[in-house]
Parts: sequence; structure tokens; C-alpha cells
Amino acid sequence: MGTLDWTILCGTLLFIVSYGVWKTKGSTNVNDYVRGGNEAKWWTIGLSVMATQASAITFLSTPGQAFHDGIGFVQFYFGLPLAMIIICLVFVPMYHRMKVYTAYEFLESRFDLKTRSLAAILFLMQRGLAAGITIFAPSIILSAVLGWDLGTLNIIIGTLVIIYTVSGGTKAVSVTQKQQMFIIMTGMFVAFFFILGYLPSDITFSKALKIAGASNKLNILDFDLNTKSRYTFWSGITGGLFLALAYFGTDQSQVQRYLSGKSIRESQLGLVFNAIFKIPMQFFILLVGVMVFVFYQYNPSPLNFNPAATQAIMDSPYADDYKLLQEGQVALEAEKRIAQNQFSAALDIKEYTAVQEAKQQIIRINQKDSTNRIAAKSLISQADSSVETNDKDYVFIHFILNNLPKGLIGLLLAVILSAAMSSTASELNALGTITALDLYKRNKKGVFTEKHYVKASKFFTFIWGIIAILIACIANLFDNLIQLVNIIGSIFYGNVLGIFLLAFFFKFVKGNAVFFAAVITQIIICIIYYNLIHIYPSGEEKLGYLWLNFIGAALVICTAIIFEAFDRMLNKPLSTN
Repeated sequence: MGTLDWTILCGTLLFIVSYGVWKTKGSTNVNDYVRGGNEAKWWTIGLSVMATQASAITFLSTPGQAFHDGIGFVQFYFGLPLAMIIICLVFVPMYHRMKVYTAYEFLESRFDLKTRSLAAILFLMQRGLAAGITIFAPSIILSAVLGWDLGTLNIIIGTLVIIYTVSGGTKAVSVTQKQQMFIIMTGMFVAFFFILGYLPSDITFSKALKIAGASNKLNILDFDLNTKSRYTFWSGITGGLFLALAYFGTDQSQVQRYLSGKSIRESQLGLVFNAIFKIPMQFFILLVGVMVFVFYQYNPSPLNFNPAATQAIMDSPYADDYKLLQEGQVALEAEKRIAQNQFSAALDIKEYTAVQEAKQQIIRINQKDSTNRIAAKSLISQADSSVETNDKDYVFIHFILNNLPKGLIGLLLAVILSAAMSSTASELNALGTITALDLYKRNKKGVFTEKHYVKASKFFTFIWGIIAILIACIANLFDNLIQLVNIIGSIFYGNVLGIFLLAFFFKFVKGNAVFFAAVITQIIICIIYYNLIHIYPSGEEKLGYLWLNFIGAALVICTAIIFEAFDRMLNKPLSTN
């Protein structure tokens, strides 16, 4: 990194923090601090909702996901538009009508205090872990590729977020996320067009797509009914729908975004904005990863994109074996370029047979490439079992640092850190609010002023910021970071969503039945996860993790109905005929 890169990076981050503090100083009451004074317009809400979900993990992991597995990950989001419609029609009017500060406040009025507290605690558990991961994700990768100290990076990112989130609350998060989304999308478009410019002169965008298609990277839809597959059309519109309903409808980090709207209509329009643009945005980010794959069909790529893994193997007794694999990879890359040129020439003359023969040759070379990379991972694991061999999260950052010109490297690093700050800020804001209002205020005896609860919210936000930094410092990579966050959410979200669905649509079910059903459901979901998913980290598990959202919601609803029926039967008065 040069001076220009450092200037752009530091200037961007300092601007975001300073702007957030300046625009939102002086919040003295709970409504201003937690709901931003209900001043947010629909475009602010829409961008804030998108920025909250689009963490650094999105921009680090998603291109790597597409590089290795293709664009099929987009099916994960297929349930989102329908979820937005349901939330706009059911959740938003209910929250606004009751004038709640938190999603879980509604549960007490519908059920009881213990159900509200349970839902709040489940949220704090999963979102607290996720906040640590959103800090850890860019830190671990930037530390590996730039040689920066991991702990220091965790502290820097966490501290920057704490400063403006504690200072300005919800409004600070919302106003800074507009700038962050602008920086993020500008950086991604710049990277995309530079990738296209780096391809051979005869490779147009249309031809690049055909090259990616020949390697099965553009298989968007998978209608396979096999529940073992993580990403299919069916898991997207069922498990993905329930995950989106739970995340946007019950997760305070999102609910707090649209509770700040000037009116129900502004909140609904903000969510519709997200429904329209979220899938195209994710598709574009995946497309960037696909174009990186095409770029590396014509340019050398490392056997493993994680530089720490390469260093570990080269410092071990297995270095010579790894060098043999590297020599084989160099020869394979020469074959790859020849095959791609043949495929491109066949496309130009529109000779179907030649196109199919070239495509089969590309598939055979890709299989050899995959075998080589698996062998490299195996050697790295033997050399040092503590080193992360899964390199999906390192693909895009490797391209940025090794191919983009000075200045743009700083911009793309600013994109990654801005995304980390935007999502972490929302999470800390929500964690502090839930702790202060759902647990502290509701359970503490005595009457206190608005200013007291604002101070309490700031204090708990600060504490959760410290906890998130600590979690980041002890976290470990797991397969792919974007999947890790969604797996954590899937373990908890289905259960919480089921509680809210019971509250909205099953008026005869009471608090005791819901509370005990939720406790039992969470235990069962953890058992299912551990036995059917956790022990199969490669993606070949017995059950795709997205199904946990549907199972959790269905299980808590059915169990609560059964408990309520038994309770009514046992307490039914005797007939006096």
C-alpha cells in the first residue's frame, strides 16, 4: 500500500466517524436515541436496512463463494421479497400502532414478561456472537494479507464503531450508513470494471459470461429436492423466507432501522426498496466473484489464496511436496489458457461441436485444478492443523492487493472496513437498546428520568462493543464467513420467529405455553444442528442449515399449541349435568 492508499483509507474512515458524531450530538431522550426522533425518510431506511445486512463479510466472502461454487448462492435471498411484503403488511403496522421501542416489548403485552425476556436473551446471544464476527471477518483477512496485527485491527474497527454509535444512537447509525453504502457500491463497481479491463482484448463481457458458464459458475437455479444441498430454489423460498422474516421482522438491529421512520408508509417504502434492490445487489457482488474467476483463467493464481497457509507449508517439511503441486499447477494453468482460447475461437465461428469439445476440455481441467487444490489443503493441514485451509474469504482481497492500481486499493479496503462498521454499528445499537429497555428498565424497580435511560443505553452499547471486540479476538474461521453468520442466525431465528407468529396469528395461545415451547425448541434445534450439520462443515451435511429456520418456527408453533391444548384440558371445569 502506498501513501495515496493510506490517505484514502484513513480519510474515509475518519470522515464517517466524525460525520456520525457531528450530525447526532445531543440526544437527551429515549425516542431520539433509540428511534432517531422518528425523522428517517424511506430512502434512509432502505439504505440503512441494506447496509446493516451488508457487512464486510458480504464483500469479502461472497465473491470468493462465487469463485469456488458459482452464482447459485443468490438463491439464499429468494424468500426475501415475499418476507418484505409480509413484514410491511403485518409487522410494521403492529409495531407503529403500539409505539414500541423494541420488537420484544410487543411480546410482553401479548404474552408475559418471561417470554419477552427469553426472546430478548436469544437475540442477545446470537447477535452478540454475530457482532464479534463482523469485526473479526475483515480483521483476520486483512491481517493475513497485509501483515497487520490481528488484535490491533479488532480494537481499531471496534473502537471506531463504538465512538459514533454510543454518541448518536440510531440516528448516528442511519446517517452514516448512507455514506457507507455509497462508498461500498462505488468501490464494487470500480473493481468490476477493472476486472473486465484486465481480461484479454478479445474477451468481451458477453464472452466472459460464456466462459464462466462453461465452468458451471452461472447455474443460478437448482430445483433439486435434496435437503442436503445448502442452496436450492426450495431452501431459498422456504428456509430463506423464514430466515428473512425472522431477521427483518424480529431482529432489533433491523427493526430499529424502520422504527425510526417518520410514518408507517415511510417504513414500508424503505422495506420495499430493500425488497427490490437486495437480490440485484447480491447478484452483482456474486458476478464480481465470477469475473474474478474468469480473470484467473488467463492469469496465474496461488494454490491457496490464504497467504498464512502458504507460509505455513513453505516453512514445514512438506515444502518440497507443495512445490511439486505448484509446478503441476503452473502446467495446468498453461493448459487452461489454451483451452479457454480454443473455446473463445469456437464461439467466434459459432461451431457447436467445437464449442462442446472445448467446454468438455475446460471441465476436465477444472477437475484437475480442484484435485490439486484439495491436495494442497491436505498438505497444509498436515504441516499446521491450526492454519485455515479454506481460502474462499481470501480470493477477492488477493485480487485487490495484487492487481488494482494504487489509490483503488485504499478505496476497496475502505469498502471492506466501511461495511464492517455499518453492520457492527447496527448490531451494537440494537444490543445496547435491548439490554437497556427489555432487561434493565423492565426489571429494575424505581422511577428514573429519560436521561437516565439514555445514559443506560449508551453504557450498554459501550459494554457490548467491548464484548464484540473480545469475541473477535478469540474467533476462528469456519468454512466461509458469510455462511457462518447465517448459520448462527438460523440456529436462533426460527424459534424467535415462531414466537412472533404465535403472537400475531394464534390468539388463543398464552404465555406459559409459548415460553416452555420456545425453551424446548431451542434445545432441539441445537441438537439437530450439532448432529446433522456441525459435524459436516464441508457443505455435504445431512441437512442444509437454512432448513433450521423453517423447522424452528414450525416446531415452536406446534409445541405451543399442544401445550396450550393440554393446559386447557387439564384446567377445564368439571361438568355439572
